[in-house]
Amino acid sequence: MKIRGERECKACGTRWSYYETGSVGCPACGSLRSVGVDERTEHTDLQVAFDLTPVRNAIDETEPDELAERARDRCREYVRRRGFVNAGTLRDLDDTYLAASELLQVGDIVAREIHLEDRDELYFLSLLRDADRGERPPVEDVPRSLQAARGLAYATAVREYRRDVRTWAADRDLAADERSALETLGEHVTRVRMLDGDIEPETAERLVEATRELARGLRGDEFAFTQAQERLDALEFTDSTADGRFGG
Repeated sequence: MKIRGERECKACGTRWSYYETGSVGCPACGSLRSVGVDERTEHTDLQVAFDLTPVRNAIDETEPDELAERARDRCREYVRRRGFVNAGTLRDLDDTYLAASELLQVGDIVAREIHLEDRDELYFLSLLRDADRGERPPVEDVPRSLQAARGLAYATAVREYRRDVRTWAADRDLAADERSALETLGEHVTRVRMLDGDIEPETAERLVEATRELARGLRGDEFAFTQAQERLDALEFTDSTADGRFGG
């Protein structure tokens, strides 16, 4: 949505930036009556805290399924409110968002699993430890049983990011090859979701890398755009359960 981010309080005259506070309430007097004093700009990135400390603090006295439910709920709220256009500027697809998306998927599995394998529980705990710090487990640490969770999480994150890229690009005159790259990215996301995310972690990582390079390319980095095109063209997704293959 387009908003006037620079606000002036009608009650006391204080000026502040909604982009920084995420609140229409005056930081000086608390009044909700304010007026925008700048031009409207696209803004989807709401200010939202992501803190898993209360969940981590309950590890010793809480069963894994309940921990997973608590973590899942916090992650769901975080990704629901997050966006990637801040005051008209396209932000990166960041590791914190990716980690929260993965913890949401893994937490859902852990919450429902009756007989949880030790390696799956340890992986869940590693996500819980680091997700709100913007750290993701390396691809070699992903258990086979949770590969689909990572694949689906990343594909969903890329889908949401691509949606904001299209919003950001609405007022820009994209070239034909730029529009084509965005369409190809969308097709790859659809394929991964058709496979319920069950792809190799390395492939999921390449999808993220291609997305990030495409964003840099659309912001003017010609080399990154070329790299993104090459990555998108080279991407293939294999369903390990059905031996099906989708090529880029």
